[in-house]
Amino acid sequence: MKQSKRISIVGWGSASALGHHPEDIWQAYLQPTTAIRRRDDHWMASLSPKTEARIDALSQQEKGYPRLDRSVLLAMLAGEQALQRAGWANKGIESGLYLGSSRGATGSWEAYFQQFQDQSERLSPQSSPLTTAGNLATHTAQHLGLHGFTSDNSITCSTALHAIANAVVWLESGRYSHFLAGGTEAPLTPFTLAQMNALKIYSNLPDCPFPNRALDLEKIDNTMVLGEGSALFALQTDANQPIAHLSGLGYARENTSTLTAISKTGLALQKAMNQALREAELNTVDVVICHSPGTRLGDLSEWRAIRSVFGENMPSLTSNKWKLGHTLGASGGLSLELALLLLEHQTFVPIPYLTPTLPPKNIRSIMVNALGFGGNAISLIITKP
Repeated sequence: MKQSKRISIVGWGSASALGHHPEDIWQAYLQPTTAIRRRDDHWMASLSPKTEARIDALSQQEKGYPRLDRSVLLAMLAGEQALQRAGWANKGIESGLYLGSSRGATGSWEAYFQQFQDQSERLSPQSSPLTTAGNLATHTAQHLGLHGFTSDNSITCSTALHAIANAVVWLESGRYSHFLAGGTEAPLTPFTLAQMNALKIYSNLPDCPFPNRALDLEKIDNTMVLGEGSALFALQTDANQPIAHLSGLGYARENTSTLTAISKTGLALQKAMNQALREAELNTVDVVICHSPGTRLGDLSEWRAIRSVFGENMPSLTSNKWKLGHTLGASGGLSLELALLLLEHQTFVPIPYLTPTLPPKNIRSIMVNALGFGGNAISLIITKP
């Protein structure tokens, strides 16, 4: 269905292994090297040193902040930047907040549960309110001074784009003209890493330049690597100075053989991409930012879905998981950030270990894909104003 209102992105903020300043992040993208490092016998993409220092400072800003989960602090930082760049900060603008996370307050939950298991001390009364999923959104809204509709969502690895889709519905309803939405994730915890290893999808490649081989369709091993990060976007109807228009959304779900599977041809993703194209009134796009987590079957299924939708008129394909890891519920948001940077700088960022292809001469439309457990898929198209 064609959108009833023109919805635009007017600002955004992020934090990841690439940093939290857009200039630093863009310079990192221009370097053909990964931010993934080996730590504690695992490949992972931790925050950059500058961003880690900023999170440390933020955690000491208020009396209760040291108790907050890392995912909340990441969202606070991204939200601060998004409001500032959108020009909403300290303006009394009524905005809602939709904040998504696949795992929620993972670090806090694991720490409190370990305390419970050890029975070495009385369980803190803060263990319940600080590990609920909703505390990510409510604490972030309080920090940012937002008093409008505040909620969270979780639909595994497509969570951030679903948060944006929910915000779009609120904006189209006319109840709000401003909305903040995105995702946050801090999954570099022992239990989460153990879960990924149990799925047999985590990268066990020896020391090498690229432990995550996203979009390498010839790899013989799964190479997913976790990263941490957040990305929030300021969305507005009828904006005077938009960064990009949100021109199309598509979403679908398919029945799968297992809880984690995707069909060989990515049927749900095909439906999502086609729906987004119809809504944007486009036949093709210049670039697709792929979900491509670095798994053998997942990457191949997505490529088949894209081939099925675009045929011989294939857009340029890229991904950022080889560089900053898979940030689960925040990953779609960080992919959308890359899309905004490509639009701004009119420069395509290739994947260095793949055979180079001819980049687009002009970048005016970009599709961002995200997939999650349970067969769900979502595609979003942004266009240059």
